[in-house]
Amino acid sequence: MFDGIASRYDFLNHFLSCYQDVLWRRYCCKYLKKLIGAELRDETPLSETPRGSNKVRLLDLCGGTGDFAHTFRKIFEGGCACKGSSGTARGFVVDPAVIGDFSYGMLAEVKPKKINAHAVQLDAMKMPFAERQFDVILNGFGMRNVPDAKGALLESYRVLEAGGYLCVLEFFSPRNLFNKFFYKVLAPLFIPVMGAFFSGKRDAYEYLVNSIIRFLPVDEFCKLAEECGFEVQKVKMFDGGISFGVFLRKPERAA
Repeated sequence: MFDGIASRYDFLNHFLSCYQDVLWRRYCCKYLKKLIGAELRDETPLSETPRGSNKVRLLDLCGGTGDFAHTFRKIFEGGCACKGSSGTARGFVVDPAVIGDFSYGMLAEVKPKKINAHAVQLDAMKMPFAERQFDVILNGFGMRNVPDAKGALLESYRVLEAGGYLCVLEFFSPRNLFNKFFYKVLAPLFIPVMGAFFSGKRDAYEYLVNSIIRFLPVDEFCKLAEECGFEVQKVKMFDGGISFGVFLRKPERAA
């Protein structure tokens, strides 16, 4: 299904959200930079790299065409992150990102963007990586598409470095009246129609709406993440709850 809409995926994401998805990703990346920069100011290591290291190993999980990883690199490597012990400003260096997705068609769209990244076809619940391979994991609008969210959280926890961050940007199941009206009345009317018009794949965009309604509410997702060992650092509501950014941290004490 995702292979069939890959070539129009980015355009429709931007169009259907009135480009708000771009702003949501930027907020998430800026907040992650703030969190990690604070750790460096306190001389707290992000991982077992040299103390105060500003090198970041990134996984964009369910990364599709790589938009989230691309935004992350631009924000992290641009400007200054913090002041080091010498008083000089230091930015971040991002290793070539790993963009992981089950859809080969989506990953094929990464190369034309000339992102400094490796595209890897994978199962989010059984990743081909050793433990503690990444400092930051991004998951943009992909968690609700895996068959088992708990399995994906546990696997993300396994490959994440102690003290590392998982950022989940997602459309969660609506709870308030505005969101219920939007996702159960408005979205089923215009999203499949627009999706069919621009991509010819109405069923894919019907799935999009239905997957949101069937997914967990954000509070239940946070409880599930805590059960998997994560600490919830922040939950950011975007545009009245149309989407949320959930910032999770693997504890420093984690084995």
